[in-house]
Order: sequence, then C-alpha cells, then structure tokens
Amino acid sequence: MQTQFVNETQRTTDWQSVNWRKANRVVKNLRQRIFRATRCEDWKRVRNLQRLLLKSYSNVLLAVRRVTQINAGKNTPGIDKMLVKTGPAKGKLVDLLKPQNAWQPLAARRVQIPKRNGKRRPLGIPSIIDRCLQAVVKAALEPCWEAQFEPTSYGFRPSRSVHDAIARLYVTANVNNRKKWVLEADIAGCFDTIDHDFLLQQIGHFPARRVIAQWLKAGYVENGIFHPSEAGTPQGGILSPLLANIALHGMETALGITRYAQGCVKRTVKRVLVRYADDCVVVCDSQVEAEQAQVDLQRFLKFRGLELSEEKTRIVHLSEGFDFLSFNVRHYRSQNTRTGWKLLIKPAKQSVAAFREKLRATFKRLHGSNARCLIKVLNPILRGWANYYRNAVSSEVFQHLEHYVFWKLRRWISKTHPNKSFGWRDHRYWAHHPAYPGSQWNFVDKDTGMVLYRIGYTRIQRHTLIRGDASPDNPELKDYFEQRTKQSRQIGEYPKAVQRVIQHQQAQCPNCGQSLFNAEDIHIHHHVPRQQGGTNHTSNLVAVHLVCHAQLHR
Repeated sequence: MQTQFVNETQRTTDWQSVNWRKANRVVKNLRQRIFRATRCEDWKRVRNLQRLLLKSYSNVLLAVRRVTQINAGKNTPGIDKMLVKTGPAKGKLVDLLKPQNAWQPLAARRVQIPKRNGKRRPLGIPSIIDRCLQAVVKAALEPCWEAQFEPTSYGFRPSRSVHDAIARLYVTANVNNRKKWVLEADIAGCFDTIDHDFLLQQIGHFPARRVIAQWLKAGYVENGIFHPSEAGTPQGGILSPLLANIALHGMETALGITRYAQGCVKRTVKRVLVRYADDCVVVCDSQVEAEQAQVDLQRFLKFRGLELSEEKTRIVHLSEGFDFLSFNVRHYRSQNTRTGWKLLIKPAKQSVAAFREKLRATFKRLHGSNARCLIKVLNPILRGWANYYRNAVSSEVFQHLEHYVFWKLRRWISKTHPNKSFGWRDHRYWAHHPAYPGSQWNFVDKDTGMVLYRIGYTRIQRHTLIRGDASPDNPELKDYFEQRTKQSRQIGEYPKAVQRVIQHQQAQCPNCGQSLFNAEDIHIHHHVPRQQGGTNHTSNLVAVHLVCHAQLHR
C-alpha cells in the first residue's frame, strides 16, 4: 500500500515479528476477567478492565489481523478507498491506532446485495480504520454481554453457529414433546431500524459509549450522496451484529420463559424460544398460545423501534412444517414410532433449487474451460454446501444432486468435444480414484490427478449442541471448549493429506497457539524445505495460519 499515514510514529511495528501467542494470551486473559467480574456483578471492576483492554497493544494487533486477514470484507474498501494488504502497511496501521488519538468516524459506503426473494439488502462498509477500531471495541464489550446473553441466542456469538440453533430446535420440536405449534417470526429490517437511544441505554456506562454513538450517527454514502442515519446499525460493520444482539436481549423474559437455577427451562413454561440474530422461532403448546406470543413479541420489539415482518411471520403446526435458516423442520407420519410421528430436518426446497441454479450458471460460465479449471471451481462449491447440510437428513438430497452434477458433466464433455466418440470421452474424463473406491465414474483431470468432489458420498454427521450458556470467555470451561475444537467437523473441508496433518496437531496452530479454524487461510509448511531434500510425509508437515507461515519462512 502506497498511502502515507498521517501522525505516523517513528517506531513502526514489525508485522512479521509479532509474538501472536503472547498477544492472544493477553487478550484472552482480560476477556475472561471481564466475564468473571460481570457474573459477580462487580461493575466497577468490569469498567476498569474494559478500559485496560481498549488501550491494550495486543488487542490492537489482533484487531488489525482480523480486519485485514480474516474477515470476509478484507478486500472491500470503504469510502476512503483504502486497503491494507502488505506486512509493513499493517504495522503502520497498528502504530496509527495504538496512541488512541481522537478519531472522527467516516460515513459507511452503502452497496446493495441481492436476496433470495428478489429484493436487495443494504450493506454498509465502514472505512478500514473504523473497522479496526470497532474490532478493538468489540473485544472489550463482548465478554461482558456473553455473561448475560440468553442460552437460546445463537447468532453472531463466539463458538456458536447455525447448526447449534438447528440442534436446539431438534430437541425442542421432538415428537415426544407437547409443544406442536410454532410462531415463525422475522423482524422487518432489524439492522436498519434499531432505535439508537434504546441501544445506547442498553450499553450503559461502557467506556467507549461515545464513539459507538458516533458510529451509529455517522451516516452512509450511496451513489455519491451522503445520507444521515437516524436509526439502525449498518450491516457490514464488525460491531453491528453484537449491537443487534444487545438490542434483542431479554426476548425470553418478554415471552415469559423462566429457567431453573441449572439453566433448564421450567416444565410449566408453555413457550420455548430459539433465536439466531433477527430470525426466531417460538414453539408453543397451542395455537392460542402462539397467537399470544406474537402479541408479546410485538410489544417487546416496539420499545426497540422494531416490528415483525407481516410477510414472513406466521403460525404453523409442526405437521405442516416451516423453514428456518435454510432448513425445513417438519413432523412426518411414521408407522415405526410409538407416537406415529417422526421429526425430520431437511434442506429447504428453496435452498436446493437455488443451489441447482448456481451449479447450472457455473457450468454455463465455465463452458470452454478445461477439466482442471472446472474441478477447481466446483469443488469448493460442492464441498461447502455439503458441509452445511451434512448435519441434517440430507442423504436423499445429496444423491439427487450427485445425479444432477453427473449429467451436467456429461453435457459439458459433449459440448467440449462434439466430434469425439463416446468411448474416447469416457476414457478421457472418467476413471477410478482412491478417494472414491469401487466406482469408475469419477470425473478426473488425468494431467494433475485432481478429482471432482462427489456430493453423494458425503457422510451424515450429527452436530453436538453447545451446552446451555457456555461461552469461551468463561475460564471454568477451558477444557470443554478445547474438546469441542478437537471434535470440530470443519476438518472435512480439506483434502485427506491436510486432514491428517490437522488431526496430528489437534487442530491448533503451533506458532500462535490458536485454533486453526478461525476463518483464516490454512497453509502447509515443510520443516525441511523440498529444495533441501524434505518430503511430503506427515512428519515433515505442519499446518499453520497465513501470517504464521510468513513468520516461519522469515
């Protein structure tokens, strides 16, 4: 990056020499202390620790690393049109943020991204400096609220995912439970209409409250025109998901859901909530109870400047089924069960149709390319979709998609070689492969040995539901989360050779000591370089993060 930062300090951080293990340890320790003080309701200590973390050099380092290397928007500039990609530029950015100088937030750059229903979702992209500062503030604010959030809130929280929400719904909607009616609720424009005054009141006396208020009021620029922001928090900001969760905190209390001291919902409660960000489901005893839950929910949202979407909010019986987070949840009749019903959670039909359309468009776009290019583009698409739905009842859907991909490949081959015989085409592209033994119909690039991922061979693996209100900021649950990391199913996204290396390291980066699955690129490093006689044997390989790999080579 050629941009010269103003107020640049004389000492520039050497990005390639940062002690990431120490930085992670410092930030983790402070987050755990904030969490513990919040549980003890020692608010004075909470604020002091938050101020300490806001000024921490280690926190700034991790914020810059997350914004410039891990987050999906690392290659998308704000209105300042600035990207930070090189090591020296990242070091200068750290030095710019470290003195905690007064900073006036810039307006976000608004872009419109398409939604499945044909509409468009506004996305606000802050400047690179605002994103880094938001990451610093989030690290100090998040552990305090992690100690307070409700157990059934799963969206945009550390160590929680869509699959935890679906696993909780599987337990809640089980055929043996008496709750059969579902309020499928969706909040209209949640991120765009949250009341600023209520949100700041929820945050309370947080040390960086003033700068958060400035971010909320910074406005946005669309098509070169500035627009003020009177409500909402921009989607695309690092802090926005946490602020949305803070605004929606207390939904269980508003619905009258109470718990025992151990954390379990009381048996007398007639409603159970499962929430993922602004998408929520309330499972109730009766239709009347579901209708009353809708009234209570509307009253709860009104104080936050929000309202339910009339288009997407509905009350259904579980025998009719409903879609939630791209999964379909429904009770089916069965002669092999005691109740005569069984609960199945499958990929939603709309999601399957959208995926088929994506595959069709990909094949059309790659017409004229070679087999290597086709495999390189399709493998991440197929493997990613399979890993998302492998926790549900998806075998039948996977087989249908396998059949669909097979015939699309046959058509692609015919269009690529219209003058060749069927025998020549089969010999050129189809072969046995050790990844899929017992089948000769594997699409293989025989020049490189690359094989197309066969989605029909994906094994169903059930997701282990996270325990109650467990949080990685809780120091008492250190062993619990280490065990969950070892059992992570994300390893299936990588080739077999890389999987063996990751398993050997127990999914930890030996350089920074953190989990390999932090959304950062994973590289394979050779202890003894190939130029010096090193081999590709597992004993000579180590899986590390991108920035850690650069340090090792240096």
